[in-house]
Amino acid sequence: MMMKYQPLTREEVISVIEGKSSASRVPILLQFWTHPEEFGEREEQVREIMEAYPQDALIVSLRMPEVYQAPQEFPEYRWLNRDMEEAEENTGLDARVAIRDWSELDDILKVFPDPYCPILIPQSPKDDNRYRLAHWWYCLFERHWQLRGMTNALMDYYTDPDSVHRLFRAVTDFYLVAMERARKELGADGIFVSDDLGMQTGPFFSGKIFDEFFKPYYKELIDKAHSLGMHFWLHICGNIEEFLPRFIDLGLDVIHPIQKYTMDEKKIAQKYGKDICIWAGFDVQQIIPWGTVEEVRREVRFIMDTYYRPEGRFMFTAGNGINGDCPIESLRALYEEAFEYGRKKAIT
Repeated sequence: MMMKYQPLTREEVISVIEGKSSASRVPILLQFWTHPEEFGEREEQVREIMEAYPQDALIVSLRMPEVYQAPQEFPEYRWLNRDMEEAEENTGLDARVAIRDWSELDDILKVFPDPYCPILIPQSPKDDNRYRLAHWWYCLFERHWQLRGMTNALMDYYTDPDSVHRLFRAVTDFYLVAMERARKELGADGIFVSDDLGMQTGPFFSGKIFDEFFKPYYKELIDKAHSLGMHFWLHICGNIEEFLPRFIDLGLDVIHPIQKYTMDEKKIAQKYGKDICIWAGFDVQQIIPWGTVEEVRREVRFIMDTYYRPEGRFMFTAGNGINGDCPIESLRALYEEAFEYGRKKAIT
């Protein structure tokens, strides 16, 4: 199937991220968040829509360690040096407690996974002059609660701060090497990670907690990316308006998604749009599953009218995964309107 549009070049995307100029149309990265395997018998229709449009970055996922499972050829390539207990298998993801007591941390760190493990970096895709984005899920807070459980993690900042810092030091050191390898082995132009720090009405914790536990490690990661000639992209769900000035001060390049119904998009765009590239995410909680086709198109136009700047600093995507609750007609409208209106915005 012939694409209706050509992908933007690496140089165009870099210029948009850095606020130097807009591209020939708004940069769009929808395929990454579209999950055709979740659509059941409609999967082929979804793939046909996806194949008709380009994605303006080549996203390459790194193979981070799992909590318990390790590949047979590298048995120590996992975060924990023990197997999952049977009782944990039927426990919700955020309620699993891998590190049951901080007294276990010494033994865990002694056999921490090796960031030079060959399987971390996949084979480099062929060069097609698209922007290359190396990606992994879970950075600091998400890695913390993945290993300690959500309830314990939120208490740890008060009850055992030194252990949190030791954990963050270890995972940050791992990430720093991963970033170096992504640049060298993949030619990555950017690093994209996730850390859902927000709930619907505000962050999970105070600015004071952020400054003590997150700011120093994020500064290292962002500074490292810049020293390697890369951008740092961050996905954060929820209302994180309180943290946006902090991330801008840290030099964060790209923020995703400015989640709808948690923050005032126009306020965010006006206040922060000149200082950080907003990778705005289309709502997948209400509009994608329940909205009409015209409501989908109208929301695309609203997002672009809100965030677009002639000097760049705006890209478009979905706010999170597009799954089987999305009608095919709405998905088609999302892709069509994004590319058509994204082109119009750039030429008007």
